[in-house]
Amino acid sequence: MTTVLTHADWLALLLHFMSLSLLAIGGAITTAPEMHNYLVTQRMWLSDSQFTSSIALAQAAPGPNVLFIALIGWNVGLNAGGGMAAGWHAWWLALAGVLVAMVGIMLPSTTLTFLAARWGHRNRDLRAVRAFKQGMAPIVIALLIATGWILAASHGDPLEHWRLWLVTAVTAVVVWSTRLHMLWLLGVGVALGALGFV
Repeated sequence: MTTVLTHADWLALLLHFMSLSLLAIGGAITTAPEMHNYLVTQRMWLSDSQFTSSIALAQAAPGPNVLFIALIGWNVGLNAGGGMAAGWHAWWLALAGVLVAMVGIMLPSTTLTFLAARWGHRNRDLRAVRAFKQGMAPIVIALLIATGWILAASHGDPLEHWRLWLVTAVTAVVVWSTRLHMLWLLGVGVALGALGFV
């Protein structure tokens, strides 16, 4: 997939990620539906499979949750450079994509978090601070559900991919009803994929 990004497009990408950074309550993954809408549907800078693969690869890799932003930026830059086969120019644009995406998503939220945490710690006994913390939980849950819906919908017809839905449902029941560590479930998912079940 090849796209052309002007300086205005790079600036728009930075500003969009900066605005999403301030909405990333519960982590950057909660902004994935809006990222998908902007990058895949509106701008067409990424394909649907590039977007979902970036999230899947980052979630499978050890490290912070925000790694998928770097992969998304990498893919946007790589597409702007003409793909991997285009040579060093594409690689430099891919690195520029990583930098723009990561600065955009990290700078505002990090600054706001630092300032809010200092204020909240000084005022932790205020009723409003306690209420704010309790009120954020349903918002985070709703954003995570929306992210899951976007990722699941990218697989097309549920009847065609019934095995994926079955594994998802069984995993959800196990998580909610047991204290089994998530790495065991991830291992089972890997084994099912290796055996060709999903």
